[in-house]
Amino acid sequence: MEKIIKAAVERGASDLHIKAGDVFRARINGKLVPLTKQRLTPEQTRAIALKLMSNEDDRARLDRIRDFDCSWGMPGVGRFRVNVLRQRSSFMIVMRVIPFTVPTLESLHLPDALKALADSERGLIIVSGVSGSGKSSTIAAIVHHINRSQHKHVVTIENPIEFLHRDLNCSITQREVGVDTESIATGLHAALRQDPDVVVISDIGDPETMTTALKAAETGHLVIAALPTPDVLTTINHIVAMLPTEEREIGRMRLAEALRAVVSQQLLPRKDENGRVPALDLLVATARARECLRDPARLGGLRDVMASGGDTGMRTFEQHLVELVKAGTVASETALAASLTPSPADDLTPPARGSKRGKGG
Repeated sequence: MEKIIKAAVERGASDLHIKAGDVFRARINGKLVPLTKQRLTPEQTRAIALKLMSNEDDRARLDRIRDFDCSWGMPGVGRFRVNVLRQRSSFMIVMRVIPFTVPTLESLHLPDALKALADSERGLIIVSGVSGSGKSSTIAAIVHHINRSQHKHVVTIENPIEFLHRDLNCSITQREVGVDTESIATGLHAALRQDPDVVVISDIGDPETMTTALKAAETGHLVIAALPTPDVLTTINHIVAMLPTEEREIGRMRLAEALRAVVSQQLLPRKDENGRVPALDLLVATARARECLRDPARLGGLRDVMASGGDTGMRTFEQHLVELVKAGTVASETALAASLTPSPADDLTPPARGSKRGKGG
């Protein structure tokens, strides 16, 4: 098993799938590919699940578990976020690869605007995207930038801990749900009593956590949190929908004041097939953006604000896709498939055969 995992990581795998009745599979450059020819038996899959669970109490109750999350490390290879689940009465394991090296904003090809956001003294930064879009890596890179450039106390509440941060110029306190704290909500409440400058939340999954995160941002902390939403507008609507109905009007006002930015991202395969690159939908909370956030009738105007806010680093997915296509980083067909608009920009459309469009670039 360890040889297969090592080979997959060396090939750039982002995830491993281990399922009874199937071969080992790995997601490489966004595609799920087989790594072996021999199918795993239910007994083999169960034995692998036991090996990945470090807690003796969890091992003892394996046969009663339906869904289970933990982390696991392999010396010299990397760390993994592990999900053990049941399907068709047998076990399946999905492992997300977490490199030992904490990524930087530069290594992830993220824009300089994120450095300015990371340098904020207070406010709420939401990093959003669907599963597998690189949210955890982006948040880790933001924390690493703070760790290198500032002198602060950073408290993270994670489920589970993914990237391990060493104390550089900052003191980094990393707490794992189920090991160091009961829940994200409990850990967040406790964090506010631990003299933090920056609070990182791996997932805002309930109204209580959302309300507490807003309060933390309002009271002078920088809060960085992840949400599993695909773009900026969906993220804003999701946040508002999480608030109690009777509090939504004042909640919009609070969000408009506390929000620092929403960074929504997708990972797209590179044209040269050498890994993937992020495409961003990026909102910075300027005065115009805050006006749109306060008034639900003007919320649709946020995309115009983003499209015209180039000097702040703001951009829409479509603008960033055009940049990536023009730079030759992403194929036009890939960009078209990823576009959020039904009628994408002309720059994303490949020229018809025989057409002279685009001859001069």
